[in-house]
Amino acid sequence: MKKICTGVIALSLLASGVCAAEPVELRMSWWGGNSRHQATLSAIKAFEHKYPDIRVRAEYTGWDGHLARLTTQMASGTEPDVMQTNWPWLPIFSKNGEGYYDLFKLKETLDLSQYQQKDLLSTTVKGKLNGLPISVNAPVFFYNDVTWKKAGIAYPKTWDELFAAGKIFSQKLGEKYYPYAMVDQDVILLLNSYMVQKYALSMFSPEGKFNWNDEQWAEAFSFVKRLADEHIVPRPKIMSSYGKGNLYEMKPWIAGEWGGTYTWNISIRMYINNLTPPAKLVLGDYVTEPGAKEAGIYFKTAQMFSVAKSTRHPKEAAMLINFLLNDPQAVTALGLERGIPLSKVAEKQLTDNGTIDPNDPVVAGLRQAQSLPTTVVATPWIEDLQIVDLFAAVREKMDHGTLTPAQAAVEFRQQAERIMRRLTR
Repeated sequence: MKKICTGVIALSLLASGVCAAEPVELRMSWWGGNSRHQATLSAIKAFEHKYPDIRVRAEYTGWDGHLARLTTQMASGTEPDVMQTNWPWLPIFSKNGEGYYDLFKLKETLDLSQYQQKDLLSTTVKGKLNGLPISVNAPVFFYNDVTWKKAGIAYPKTWDELFAAGKIFSQKLGEKYYPYAMVDQDVILLLNSYMVQKYALSMFSPEGKFNWNDEQWAEAFSFVKRLADEHIVPRPKIMSSYGKGNLYEMKPWIAGEWGGTYTWNISIRMYINNLTPPAKLVLGDYVTEPGAKEAGIYFKTAQMFSVAKSTRHPKEAAMLINFLLNDPQAVTALGLERGIPLSKVAEKQLTDNGTIDPNDPVVAGLRQAQSLPTTVVATPWIEDLQIVDLFAAVREKMDHGTLTPAQAAVEFRQQAERIMRRLTR
């Protein structure tokens, strides 16, 4: 904190210098659901109580639109001092490692000893620590137990069983019932898992090049088309009729008409919170191709806390991050809202107090993913917003019948390669 010194003239005409602390205001942004918002606000309140000369102005949103907002802020130099950031955004905002404040410069304030070296390496670009990783994340299969009991079938273990579920749902429960609902990003991750299991090749190489050949791309889009044609997930036009809100806030999810999802273990709390009792969301087996040696799970650093490179208060920003990740009060308040923490002290605290419960879907989902054979390294390109938007557009054309799977594969590949050339140059 800075000091303001003023001359005070006493009645005796003696002057004495009096110094007062100047309060520091930090801005902090994040995305998430209401439970994450409330937990983070509670942790911030505890931080302000411990450090009364620092005030934190919270700026929080849902996932939708958050990246666009942050992109505008980063471009204009008006980004918050402390930001919850996403690992795939590193190539967007910090290709050379200079998009964020180098946290290695704040190691006297940040307790970096709480992290394994490999975790810090995942968020280091050109030797600069661009963010402190909060947790790791993996997409897995979750199910509404009530809906699947009504359908009278077990949760799928193989892709054949997954595709068979669509017909059973429509026949037994009606056309508005689906085994799963997914946003386009989840569909891409599901597709990638399927293809990795078959060919041990992910969509992208670490350098941003496509790994699949023409025949494999055609097969990939045939798989995507089957998801809609065989009533596994709602068609794109059905999903778009519910607007751009979060899937877990849509009426069919709340009512149990969408019987499950394939999504990040870290996000599943928001899906659970919106189920209509007595329904529960339970973890299913990871759907696997018989004989597959790779599960194709997309492991990644879930989120980071980063500091703006232009912040006027780097030390105070580091104090806030260190408090949120390592202080007992904050660890209690945040719980598992951002996943199982990578911080050793936080993980121990939450394990000792029972918060990290092996039966909790957030915990069980990650533990299941960690137990499966996965050697293919995740790359951030599969989550690039331009790639996801292109995939959604091509998927819609295929759904409307204007493109065959083979044509969709060619159009997606050609346009995506142009995007990747711009991103990697």
